Amino acid sequence: MTDEPVDLDSHRAKKEKKATELRRRRLDESEMGKTRLQERHSDLETMLSMEPALNWQEAAAKSRYLIELLAMTTEAIDPRLRRLIEQTLDDLTRLSGNEKNVP
Repeated sequence: MTDEPVDLDSHRAKKEKKATELRRRRLDESEMGKTRLQERHSDLETMLSMEPALNWQEAAAKSRYLIELLAMTTEAIDPRLRRLIEQTLDDLTRLSGNEKNVP
């Protein structure tokens, strides 16, 4: 052992610096992921709006996309709206599986 004191502040500063670098890197990665997701949503919306639906399955897919967007909003916190969204998505799944059941 030595009688020299250990400078804990320098070690702490290194750890804090490394932690800050990791947080910044994760934030950058998260922002890139959000950008990619927004681009994918934009591409999907472009594809969905190019032509009218040719059948009930395509119409149900478009409706499902819009309803799922609604489900991600703050308004969808309302339990009544949440329940209606879930029921509507269940209906779309059930009815789009058998085109004869859809008017």
